[in-house]
Amino acid sequence: MDIRLNGRAAIVTGGSKGLGLAMATCFAASGADVAILARRPEALEEAKAEIAKTAQGRVIAISCDVANAADIARAHTTVMDTLGRIDIVVNNAGTSRTGAFETVTDEIWQEDLDLKLFAAIRLIRLAWPQMRERRWGRIINVLNIGAKAPRAGGAPTVVSRAAGMALTKVLAGEGAPHGILVNALLVGLIVTEQVKKWHTLRGGNLTLEQFIAKTGEPVPLGRMGTAEEFANVACFLASDQAGYVTGTAINVDGGSSPVV
Repeated sequence: MDIRLNGRAAIVTGGSKGLGLAMATCFAASGADVAILARRPEALEEAKAEIAKTAQGRVIAISCDVANAADIARAHTTVMDTLGRIDIVVNNAGTSRTGAFETVTDEIWQEDLDLKLFAAIRLIRLAWPQMRERRWGRIINVLNIGAKAPRAGGAPTVVSRAAGMALTKVLAGEGAPHGILVNALLVGLIVTEQVKKWHTLRGGNLTLEQFIAKTGEPVPLGRMGTAEEFANVACFLASDQAGYVTGTAINVDGGSSPVV
């Protein structure tokens, strides 16, 4: 199956590295115009140059703090002025902030919800009317397998991610009559920059490659996934070939989640 996104325009938050960069690269190589959003201008320019190597369309990079409503509105205006449309929205920006419940302050809760839930709500709300008018749209919310199987000590992340899964289902029902398909991808153990940080903190005498191999051993598939494997699933969901898939939360985790 040859997945093509020619004529489509995508916006990817957290697009300067990791999963966001991998998805943006896959979209661009499949023919879409792509806008990547992240906070750090230097990282954005590096990512833009990387995406451009295989891009078939236009690539733009916008410095934006998606936890800030005004920043999202400004970024949306820039994308519309430059690309003229938004067909695909990928809400990928986020962190994995966790801690014992008693240590999570109101400020931490609010920061997490602003970044992972309200950022998605605000961006979707801006893109929704044009998708409905054209009767075609794809929204992909990147969450975590903890959204389905919350664990002790997982707050605030698992709570905000679970809210993102509920948002996905609500919007799928509202978007279906208008050709707007809304799905979530739930991340398991994937090799990204975050794994390099884990290695620095608790890798001991292991090399990075050894640490990645050891960390992936408990996964049913026996290894960690790659960002490219994750991006391939996102690219399918963004395409016409996924025209009958909406309202789902798909685990991309090598079988790790106890919940299907």
